[in-house]
Amino acid sequence: MDKKIFSAAGFFGMTAIILGAFGAHALKKVLSVDQLVTFETGVKYQMYHALFLLFLGLNNHLSFKTKKTILVLTILGIIFFSGSIYLLATDSLNDFNFKIIGFITPIGGLLLIMAWAILTIHFLKKKS
Repeated sequence: MDKKIFSAAGFFGMTAIILGAFGAHALKKVLSVDQLVTFETGVKYQMYHALFLLFLGLNNHLSFKTKKTILVLTILGIIFFSGSIYLLATDSLNDFNFKIIGFITPIGGLLLIMAWAILTIHFLKKKS
């Protein structure tokens, strides 16, 4: 399980850096300041959760089932939350109206909150 968690953390961390650089350089020429700020929000949350996955993989106090649940929620949360933000921020660059999928963003946020909640509940229940 930890190999999957570390692989996901590495992938999301690496792609956050790539997307951040892409936004700062290539997209800077074609997006407004507000669109760039929105895009950067997606990058930040993706990186925060890549680091969260590293913490998850390094944590020896969680069961396999708990780690798996948190991993799945975090991966889906990153894809839905950050992914939809990337699409919404760059909506002006294509013919498809990504605003119709805007409802996915809060679903992704909820999945990320659930992952953190499970972690929190686990530690609150844990006996010292």
